[in-house]
Amino acid sequence: MGRIIRHVILGFALLLAVSIAFTPAAQAAKEVKIGFSMALTGPLGPAGKAALLAMQIWRDDVNAKGGLLGRKVKLVYYDDQTKPANVPGIYAKLLDVDKVDFIVSGYGTNLIVPALPIAMERGMVFMGLFGLDANAKFKYNNYFQIMPAGPDPIVDWSRGFFELAKKQKPQPKTIALLSADSEFARNAVAGARRNAKKYGLKVVYDQRYPFPGTSDFTPILRAVKAANPDLFYVGSYPGGSVGIVKAAHEIGLEPKLFGGGMVGLQYTAIQMNLGKLLNGITNYWFWAPEKTLKFPGIEAFLAKYQKEAPKQKLDPLGYYLPPFAYAYVQLLGNAIEATKSFDQAKVGAYIRNNTHSTVVGNVKFGKNGEWATSRTFQVQLQNIKSNKMSEFSKPGKMIVLYPEDFKSGNLIYPYAKGK
Repeated sequence: MGRIIRHVILGFALLLAVSIAFTPAAQAAKEVKIGFSMALTGPLGPAGKAALLAMQIWRDDVNAKGGLLGRKVKLVYYDDQTKPANVPGIYAKLLDVDKVDFIVSGYGTNLIVPALPIAMERGMVFMGLFGLDANAKFKYNNYFQIMPAGPDPIVDWSRGFFELAKKQKPQPKTIALLSADSEFARNAVAGARRNAKKYGLKVVYDQRYPFPGTSDFTPILRAVKAANPDLFYVGSYPGGSVGIVKAAHEIGLEPKLFGGGMVGLQYTAIQMNLGKLLNGITNYWFWAPEKTLKFPGIEAFLAKYQKEAPKQKLDPLGYYLPPFAYAYVQLLGNAIEATKSFDQAKVGAYIRNNTHSTVVGNVKFGKNGEWATSRTFQVQLQNIKSNKMSEFSKPGKMIVLYPEDFKSGNLIYPYAKGK
């Protein structure tokens, strides 16, 4: 009788152990948790939501193949509301409460910088999503930034704009600089200022405008017009980019080359808003449906994104941020698989020392976590005839001018001719 009781108790214990093993909590323990903040509201909310969708597509792609090292991927994220002050608390919670395995950044320089000290303190690999020289002060060796700015990001960011200008005859001699008063825009224009000096250009206007808070750009652009620059380089966020383009047309501002560092001109909604007003503008770009940019996997990703994005009222084409949001977690996942490890040091070393195949092309990082070679495209908007989305979904509208390896057409110069 004693043996029977012991066997019954043992059987119940075994059954209990099996049932516990298959509870949601036990299954969750087997997940790979990747944590991040993301701007889901505030000025960068629309772009942040598009980035999140791209990351969710990557998660689903990976999980459909069995996850990472046999563990399903779970994304743990919180809305930072586009407020840098919210970021440190979010990452502390992710690491201390949610116990995530890896962290990646939110979208944009202003929201990456506040998270970097926490990543450093904890020794975490930290993938960055579109930060312009965010690691300059920290010099953290496990920071890796997916935006293809280059090894000297502040200068490399605008280098192509100046390379194009110097090839024109007669060569331009003067430049006006305008910047939103925010970290990204100040960095972009600081690099342009250095390039202007390098290429022997005289700066005839150099000002910042309040960000946020500026809605009327007409007085500012009248001052730029009075300075009569050959080149006009702008560092701006989406709302400012729209206001500046419209004001430039309103007052007839026609420098020989116009654009440079204007965020937002890559977004479908803004393209449809501005339509023909975009013609002739030359600006930084990261991807366009040009024949020279058919990277492996990019079209398959965009097909999935474009199927889902309209349901969520997101950028319907998703050419700007979403491919890179997919790529930065794709690269992290590939590094985990390659090292067969969740160890931060091993994964970081692998990312640092190898070239990585992603949907945005091959990526190799330099010592500061930026791309070892700059691949910031300079694109000129050409032949736009309407405000229809179809104008921007096909080749021949966003012409890649720089770098030479990806060139898909020729610059129309001066701006007035392209306009």
